Parts: sequence; C-alpha cells; structure tokens
Amino acid sequence: MLLACAYFFFLMSSYFILRPIRDSMAVAAGVRNLPYLFLGTLTAMLVCNPIFSALVVRFPVKRFIGITYQFFAVNLVLFYVAARLGTNEMWTGRVFFVWTSVFNLFVVSIFWALMADTFRSEQAKRLFGFIGVGGTLGSIVGSATTALLARSLGPVNLLLVSAALLEIAVVIVALFPARGARAGAVAVLSDADAHAVLGIGDPARQEAAIGGGLWAGISHVSRSPYLAGIAGFLVLYTLGSTVIYFQQTDIIGRFYAARAARTEILASMEFAAQSLTVLTQIFLTGRVIRWIGLAATLALMPALSVIGFAALGASALGALPLLATFVVFSVARRGTNFGLTNPSMEVLFTVVSREDKYKAKSFIETFVYRAGDQIAAWAYAGLAALGLGLAGIAWLAMPMSGIFLAIGVWLGRRQAEMAARGEGAVADRLAPSQGRV
Repeated sequence: MLLACAYFFFLMSSYFILRPIRDSMAVAAGVRNLPYLFLGTLTAMLVCNPIFSALVVRFPVKRFIGITYQFFAVNLVLFYVAARLGTNEMWTGRVFFVWTSVFNLFVVSIFWALMADTFRSEQAKRLFGFIGVGGTLGSIVGSATTALLARSLGPVNLLLVSAALLEIAVVIVALFPARGARAGAVAVLSDADAHAVLGIGDPARQEAAIGGGLWAGISHVSRSPYLAGIAGFLVLYTLGSTVIYFQQTDIIGRFYAARAARTEILASMEFAAQSLTVLTQIFLTGRVIRWIGLAATLALMPALSVIGFAALGASALGALPLLATFVVFSVARRGTNFGLTNPSMEVLFTVVSREDKYKAKSFIETFVYRAGDQIAAWAYAGLAALGLGLAGIAWLAMPMSGIFLAIGVWLGRRQAEMAARGEGAVADRLAPSQGRV
C-alpha cells in the first residue's frame, strides 16, 4: 500500500509539472486550433492503444510498464532538446499538447491497472482511497514545483525534472512484490485453479507475459456488458463534466469581468475541491464503500449531479442565487468524484481477467474517455446553436444523470456478484484441501 501511494505521488508530480507548461504551449498554438488538438488527441489514443496492447502481449507486467514509462521519459528529453534547438514554437506547442494529453491518461490508467491486478476486491475497497491520497499530494507538489521554479529554473528545464520523477516511479514499480508472493491462503489450490479464480499462483507463471490478442481491449469491451457498462459510465461522467465546464465559463464570466478576479475565484474553487478530495480520501473513502456498498457509493456522484443540475436550472431562472449554487455544486461534484467515484470505479476492474485489466481498461480510460470529451463538446455546441440557454441544458442534463446513476448501481451490484462468485470458488476448493491437510 505504501509503495503504491509513493508510486502514485511521483507519477502525478511528474504530470502536474507538465500541465501548466502544456497550457502555456497551447496558447502559443492558438485558441482557434484547440478543437483540432482535441481531435488529434483522440486519433493519437486510437493509434497508441494497439501499440500498448502489443507490449502487454509480449512482455511481463513490470517490464511493459517500465518500457511505457521510459518511452515517455525519453520523449520529455527530446522535447527538451527541441526547445533548446529553437524549433518552431507553434508546432512544438501543438505536438506537446497532444502528447501530454496521451501521457496523462495512459500513465494513470496503467497505474490503476497494476493496483487492480495487485489487490483483491475487498482490499481495493479498503485501500484505494488512501492510495489515491498519494496522487492528490503529488498533483499539489507538482503544481507548486512549477509555480515556484518556472522563472528561476525555466519551463524547459522542468521537463527534465518531470522525466526524473517518472524514472523514480519506474524504480518503485520494480520494487513491487511478485503477485505469486500473495498466494498465501490459496497456496493449497492447484496452479490452474488459483489462476482461474484469482489470477494468482506460481510466481514464475505470474511474471510471464499476459499474451492474448492485439485488439482484445476493443473486442472485449464490445462483447462484455460489464466492460461496456464501465465505458458508458465514464462517457456519461465526461458529458456532465463538459456541461459544467462550459457553464463555468458562462457564469464566472457574468459575475467577474476582470481577469484577475476570475483567476482568483477559479483558484479558490480548485483549492476547495482538492481539500475536500484529500479529506475524503483519508477519512471516508474506504469506510463509505464498506458501510453502504460499492453500488451506493457509485450512485452518490450521479445523484448529486441530478440535484445539482436541477438547482442550476432553477437558479438560471432566478429561483436560487446562480453563482453560489454553481460554486457549491461544482466543488461538491469534483470532490465526490475524486474522493469516492474514482476509487470505486477502479474497484470494478479487480474482478475482470488480467488481460482486461491492462487492455480493456486502457482502451476505456484513454480512447473512450477522450471520445466522450469530443462528443460532449459537439453536443453542447449543438444545443447552444439550437437556442438552449443555461437552464435548458441543465434540465437536459438531469435525465442523463439519472441514466448515469442507474448504470452505477448496476455496475456495483454486478461487481459484488462477480467478486462473491470468485471468492466462493476459492472457499469451495479450499475446504476439502484443508480437511486433507
């Protein structure tokens, strides 16, 4: 658990050093080109997924994780060299924007895939919230590092700092105990039974390549209702988040004309959301999942979205104070998402096959996630073009959030059934063996 927390800390520190640099380069690329950059990111995700799957097919887990991270670290060195050589700033900014967007989703998805592959379902429910604290603290440290050193050290040199932090994460991955070392209570099972039920067994076998098909991530999602449900849940989340993002631009712009004032209120909202996230992860996540169950925990943020969008619609018509309603809803939704929903979603992957933990999960959390962003942006623009204002779009987001809630409840119940079936199979196989011992 402590290794996982440290791993996530260095990973997110590395990314959040890059995030402000990416945003500044995006400005150099031109705001009008942002839709094309989003499309370029989506295309890059589609290209990178089969390449990553090829690594999963060929190499053991720790090896392909190390290869992936070191590939990104080498890219950072190349961006550093390109900046030092004075290459075209506009094109460098465009490429870096797309690259960073791919980097962020892939490295985080791989991290949680390893966590789902390392911890059993009940362990994940108890520990994933605390492990998430490492990432939250890493994001704070990474952002603060860039803010403090950008002028004195220079943004270009910070690329090397980010690469060094990523290499530390690679070292921590190498220190992770072999999965076979966790066999413990199921050591009396045959290797075939243990592998079939929990995916554990002989250490040498567990360190072998996962294998499978190159396009298994896509094909398994299309054939599995459970994996497709996770993909749908993520898309509905991105749709709601995009609505809130566009409404934020509108509402904050109405109340704060000065750029400094807008920056101040947005920074205050970010601080409140991060503070709520840390407190939730430390004190509540594991307890809430155990107290009310995974299904109810997954339903919390969608339920909050239904209430929040209803309140936004009412406030847009003058029934409630608009700015206060939006700020409370936005902070509460983000804090609930990072503190409860994200760790709960990662628990969903603890009951799928090892191949799906790396291939299907990566496809869902990279390409499907970015596709949801793209669909949401187009949909919002279309609704605005039809003349729907803030209230109308908020009302439409309510039934969407209701579907979001229903899928979350179904996924939570399905995960419990799959986990119980696997643990029950272990118990059935252990009983006669223990009797013989």
